[in-house]
Amino acid sequence: MFSLRAAAALYLERQQLDRPRGRRLTAASLAAFAESVGGIQLDSINVVDRAHHLTLWSRFGPYERAALDRLVYDRRVLFEYWAHVACLVSTAHFPAWRRAMLDYRHAHKGWVRFLKRHPTMLRAVEADIRARGPLGNADFPDKRRGQPTGWWGWKPETHALDFLWMSGRTGVHSRTHFQKRFDLLERVLPEAVSCAPLDAAAFRRWHLQRSLHAMGAATETDLRMYLTFPRAAAAERATTLRTMIRDGEVVEIEIAGARARWYALARDLEPLAAAGRRRTASRGATLLSPFDSFLWHRERILRLFGYDYRIEVYVPAQRRTFGYYALPLLVDGQLIGRVDTKLHRTNRRLELRHVRYEPWFAAGDDPPGASWGRVPRARGIAGLAAAAHSLAVFTGAERVQVGRVTPGALRAAVIAAIRGMVD
Repeated sequence: MFSLRAAAALYLERQQLDRPRGRRLTAASLAAFAESVGGIQLDSINVVDRAHHLTLWSRFGPYERAALDRLVYDRRVLFEYWAHVACLVSTAHFPAWRRAMLDYRHAHKGWVRFLKRHPTMLRAVEADIRARGPLGNADFPDKRRGQPTGWWGWKPETHALDFLWMSGRTGVHSRTHFQKRFDLLERVLPEAVSCAPLDAAAFRRWHLQRSLHAMGAATETDLRMYLTFPRAAAAERATTLRTMIRDGEVVEIEIAGARARWYALARDLEPLAAAGRRRTASRGATLLSPFDSFLWHRERILRLFGYDYRIEVYVPAQRRTFGYYALPLLVDGQLIGRVDTKLHRTNRRLELRHVRYEPWFAAGDDPPGASWGRVPRARGIAGLAAAAHSLAVFTGAERVQVGRVTPGALRAAVIAAIRGMVD
């Protein structure tokens, strides 16, 4: 039997949050992180910074964005594909994802109807890319008039570009103003495409193994909600899991106090035991992107850490509880609060619109989930100040402004701590 603390500690380690902002970004460390977590989510929301930048800052602290672009789009340490959703994934994992690409050509999201309506479109768009080099959506003018916007309003060429990418005939060559530019896959990843793809059964095993590695220990629901692409039938997932248990690669484990069945890789039994013996699972503080892989399955975070989180960017303003872009606050391995954050680029100001500490932290109680003891009030406030200061440096803000603080009695201390970081 393993403790909840063991599962939480190994999860923090695999997500590289055991030393938040404590690593240096290099080709090797970037690849290692992407391989450990399975994917670094991309998202267009830019209230503070793009999702992948925030996720990487949480592990590596302030880094040069140009250096990341060189690693991804010049050296091809990572490439863009779907893992949870759209992600940066390790190029070392290309042979596995190549299987998903090939399968996508036959089992995909509603493309049969599109392909029947536009039989020559794919060939024409692919021919344009072959002849002209990297192209993006803007390179194909929309000849329609009065069409709806959004997914359902995509012009035919946009659908073609997406299908060519997802089916592995093109790859993301680069981005301009966050807009993808595609080139033929053999020109984007010439060495990778020469590798033989996994067969279907091997891919299913690999996919489950990568999810289990990223989480350390997981329930069947966790496995379904972590690497969500490609979607697999429940029976197919169950068969793969049973096969891996039969072969000794996966073992069923018991987590103290848990009702659901938990699973781990056989090779992770000792790391789980070691994680359970640690006096502290993490040392340091950071704010987390709402799209961080650590938070991909919200119910898992509630089970492990007693932290109820949801992204409210899609919630109407009058129904929001925590704010439009609330970033979870992690201090010494505990999720002690959340901060509704906004970067004002024009006047270079990072606004902490609402700092909301968890009730247990404000009351000086033990955390409700896996616990390494109480987080002292001074430590929680200092952790926020350090993380906010680092984020300001990373985003180019010259000052940090504090709005509301809950509970209000902590506001003066929060402001003093943040001023102290600047001074």
